Amino acid sequence: MFIDKESIKSNSWQSFERLICRLAMAEGFTGARVVGQSNDHGADIIATRNGIRWLFQAKHWKKPVGIEVIDETLKAAQLYKAKVPVIVASNGFDSKAIDHQKNLMQSGINIQLWTPDILVEHANRLGDGIPNKYPVREYQEKAIQGIMNAYVKQDGKALAVLATGMGKTFIAAETIHRMVAMNQNLRVLVLAHTNPLVYQLEQSFWKFMNRNQKSVVWNGYEEPSMQELETSSFVFACVNTVSDYIKRVDDFPEFDVIIVDECHHAGSSMYSTVFEKTRAGKYNGPFLLGLTATPWRPDEVDLADIFGETVVCIDMVEGLKKGFLSNVDYRMYTDNIDWDALRNLEGQTFTPKQINRTLFIEQWDDSVVYELRNAWGEQPNPRAIVFCGTIDHANIMCTKLNALGFCNAAAIYSNSGSGYSMTQYEKNRILADFADGLINVVCTVDIFNEGIDVPDVNILVFQRVTHSRRIFIQQLGRGLRISDNKEKVIVLDFVSDIRRFAAGLELKDGLEKDDLAPADKHKPVRISLPSKVTFRKVTGDDPDTEKFLRVWLDDIAAIEESGENSSVLKFPPVFENSKV
Repeated sequence: MFIDKESIKSNSWQSFERLICRLAMAEGFTGARVVGQSNDHGADIIATRNGIRWLFQAKHWKKPVGIEVIDETLKAAQLYKAKVPVIVASNGFDSKAIDHQKNLMQSGINIQLWTPDILVEHANRLGDGIPNKYPVREYQEKAIQGIMNAYVKQDGKALAVLATGMGKTFIAAETIHRMVAMNQNLRVLVLAHTNPLVYQLEQSFWKFMNRNQKSVVWNGYEEPSMQELETSSFVFACVNTVSDYIKRVDDFPEFDVIIVDECHHAGSSMYSTVFEKTRAGKYNGPFLLGLTATPWRPDEVDLADIFGETVVCIDMVEGLKKGFLSNVDYRMYTDNIDWDALRNLEGQTFTPKQINRTLFIEQWDDSVVYELRNAWGEQPNPRAIVFCGTIDHANIMCTKLNALGFCNAAAIYSNSGSGYSMTQYEKNRILADFADGLINVVCTVDIFNEGIDVPDVNILVFQRVTHSRRIFIQQLGRGLRISDNKEKVIVLDFVSDIRRFAAGLELKDGLEKDDLAPADKHKPVRISLPSKVTFRKVTGDDPDTEKFLRVWLDDIAAIEESGENSSVLKFPPVFENSKV
């Protein structure tokens, strides 16, 4: 069983925290999240059940927990707005702590004290099945069958390409669950390129593990023993840690399956080191499965050379048109175009960098805030992500939004700069509050690009210029997940970049193209709201600018994917409604 007294004592403190988080998820808690870090103010795990937030303080100590931890945990419960505080101690509690709890309970202050015996008792009450409650959708079943066929035929490898929001991790975990039915001793290595993604993947796979399957994390912060690596059913690892280990140590644990998430990164030398050592995807080597939403690589590495046949490929447009993703109401704002500036252009061809410097006016935060407020009234239970360019910009937008009073906004970012810094615990607390609806707008710089799932988000605001098609698609995908009572996601795009307009035109053309297979044309759609892309000003639709852009941006695909200094734009034709 994944919880027993032996492992509670011998595992690391990090494993102890995650074990509690896994137990909470198995018992039906939602939004379970490990928030414990240095300076965590007395919280390690946050989870919600029946609308009530619980706070777990994990103490992996060699001595019993004393009275001071109880007081610390009660303060943490107030800080995190948790109604049920729980202290979980690997070596129990001393007599003073137990007496203090009794006195608090008599005064109406509820705090629970869990020992290893209580943890094991909770685990024993779990069923033998899998705590996954989500049905498999038709397209997901086809993907699973494709991977299983490659596995059974011993093809050695497979590639699954699915747009963000369509459940590629779900597909991988369900596939492994079915493989386990064929081989109870199946051992799986799951690789990712960042530590946050490693932890998120482990948590996603927990829903598909039975109570006898154990998992460990292997990264720069946690170094499981060789025995743990060889006996755990699942090892979730950061690729640079594994690659570095292979270069230093000859011994390496054996695995039956290796999964690479966000596998568009797999062309790097670190992944090559792992693949060569394990013989992944080769005869008598572990089965190799690659997962990605964005298969494009700037170094032109062909993922098929690494992962073989693509068993499923559904891009964002197909996912939108077939109802696999939330309907999208995409609004591209053109107010920021300085038409007079076009008269100052000299020459025959221009780069996106030249055009952007000439054509667009400065940042327009106030208009963005008011447009977001208007969109807020269009959505039931509105939840928004605002993508900003810098930490300063994120904080400014957060302040402006909160000043209007229609929402509760918070800024969140992963890096420090401009005099600002954010600890991991602060980020986790904001994410927990966002998941529970206590915060309903996050202004972010570099979070939510990869891996973070927030299905209830129904408004996206783009203010950040990104020259990566992959990042743009990943950010857009944050709002495309289907959720109960979610009819559509409204996208407000204020990005001042000529390539973004090209991307908008390409998305609109893809959505309007009648290319569904005949069998799908009469298939009932999920809801009757069609996805759409519109060009508009703050005052209303702007079809004239769209017409102008279509003439000017003749080769839309080439412009969308062009670099800063690529001469892909010809001198624009005269726009009859402009002053050119």
